[in-house]
Amino acid sequence: MRTEIGAARGSNAVWRALEDELARARARGVTEPHVIDVGGGTGVWAVPLAASGCLVTVVEPNQNALATLRRRAEETGVADRITVIADDTDALSRRVPAGSGDLVLAHGVLEVVDEPGAVAAALAAAVAPEGAVSVLAVNRHAAVLHRALAGRLGEAIQLLTGANGVLADDGESLARRFDSAGLTALLESAGLAISLLQGDGVVADSIGEGEAELFTGDELTEFEAAAGVVPPLRDIASRLHAIARPA
Repeated sequence: MRTEIGAARGSNAVWRALEDELARARARGVTEPHVIDVGGGTGVWAVPLAASGCLVTVVEPNQNALATLRRRAEETGVADRITVIADDTDALSRRVPAGSGDLVLAHGVLEVVDEPGAVAAALAAAVAPEGAVSVLAVNRHAAVLHRALAGRLGEAIQLLTGANGVLADDGESLARRFDSAGLTALLESAGLAISLLQGDGVVADSIGEGEAELFTGDELTEFEAAAGVVPPLRDIASRLHAIARPA
């Protein structure tokens, strides 16, 4: 069962990237872009996107999550703009027409599925020829750094050197973490070309409420947007966000 570790969080920079893709779709004449939200959970992405004028298909097996999604959609007045496919990610290629998604989301998905390569291939098949795939995934190097700074060096070494960047005996719900090279390789192997790779949560996730009050206006937002595309800082962000297109 998937979690919302990645899906429930997203910076302004991630939203801006999605808005840019929707603007591209509208510029080529798509009045109501079709968004496919794979592993859409409780609708943290689907409901706002539907409210912005998109038609959204959510693929999600968890009935409790879908109940929350439906409630959110009703409260926001967009229930008629969201189609639910109550099935696992494996069903994507069977239940969603190929090439039908102007924007295909996989946020918090690739780190929990059994076969990430197969899911990446299904994402590539679902996206329209001029559309885009958006992937948000937890970052291995951020986990390494956080453990090391907390003095848990043994765990940090395991996360750094292990094949999948997880702690086998720690009860983690993740099957794997990604670094920039690994996420890029996975998407490229599925026939996608990366057009944007940015960090999500370079420092924002490490700042407490008291510290956040030290920033004025949009300082933190502006810093995250600037830092997230600089490779040394991008590569230690809590999450990695990729926009990819059919190659």
